[in-house]
Amino acid sequence: MLETLNYTLKDFKSENEVRWCPGCGDHAVLNAVQKAMANLGIRHEDFAVISGIGCSSRFPYYMSTYGFHTIHGRAAAIASGVKCANPKLTVWEITGDGDALAIGGNHFIHVIRRNIDINIILFNNKIYGLTKGQYSPTTDRGFVTKTSPMGTIEDPFVPGRLVLGAGGSFFARCVDNNLKHSQEVFEEAAKFKGTSVVEVLQNCVIFNDGIHEAITDPKTREERQIFLKHGEPMIFGNNRDKGIVLEKGKLRVVQLGEDGVKPEDILVHDASDQDGFLHQSLISMKLPDFPVAMGVIRAVPSKVYNEAMEAQIAEAKAKSKITSVDQLLSSGNTWTVE
Repeated sequence: MLETLNYTLKDFKSENEVRWCPGCGDHAVLNAVQKAMANLGIRHEDFAVISGIGCSSRFPYYMSTYGFHTIHGRAAAIASGVKCANPKLTVWEITGDGDALAIGGNHFIHVIRRNIDINIILFNNKIYGLTKGQYSPTTDRGFVTKTSPMGTIEDPFVPGRLVLGAGGSFFARCVDNNLKHSQEVFEEAAKFKGTSVVEVLQNCVIFNDGIHEAITDPKTREERQIFLKHGEPMIFGNNRDKGIVLEKGKLRVVQLGEDGVKPEDILVHDASDQDGFLHQSLISMKLPDFPVAMGVIRAVPSKVYNEAMEAQIAEAKAKSKITSVDQLLSSGNTWTVE
């Protein structure tokens, strides 16, 4: 008989006081993750939350799950080990734009390349918050910070492009102040087999307040964001009267009804398209010429590293007929350690 699991958000809240700044976007993300976990139908004891270093990385303390607050930039490495050592666990990695894309950049791209079945939530506030306001790998060119008093002279990473460049199979985007949508995205990420990366546009009220406001303001949300759903046309706007079309290899915003544009002319979103061309274009859309793409942009079924590893181990055991350490020691073989 299948076990009936009736969890609520409270089942995933720890007793620890949440010590993020009042108004920080992290509070909303925490809430959305807890709601998503309650809905997944996965046993409470089968969740593990792994983090690196940064404001967002305090996350495991506030979760009533297994957790590990690791070291700077190494969350992906630890999460990979946790999943491979105990494949039944649903592993969530919590990281920030500095933790994942600067010191942790190497681990980030390789967990994506390997396609280990973990869920990565990448908080992007375009600043180092915990260390008090230095520019990060996602800070916009020309932005003035404590470590760039005359403005940055670097172009920023676009996390989604980096994911695709590393051969990523799943990428999604959401914003901290849209809890319902964030919860839906987190649930989709958890159900995906392989490395899922969700970029959360998150606000730091102290060191980068309002950095995403042009995108996230609820008053203009419908005009400045497009909520993508697999198999549905790319339509947006307060009146659902705008759409995205492909002309001469480039995306363009059109007004339905103008210049003979009909609903059937609008692009239909295919998150499972192996060719990443359109996914790359959608990830790259930005204001003011385009709405910012939200939701699951890419979800392509691919071979999963930890499943392949398990299969190899099973095959090796079958060939050797050794299934335990005791059998190994009593096998009579001579083993030399160099």
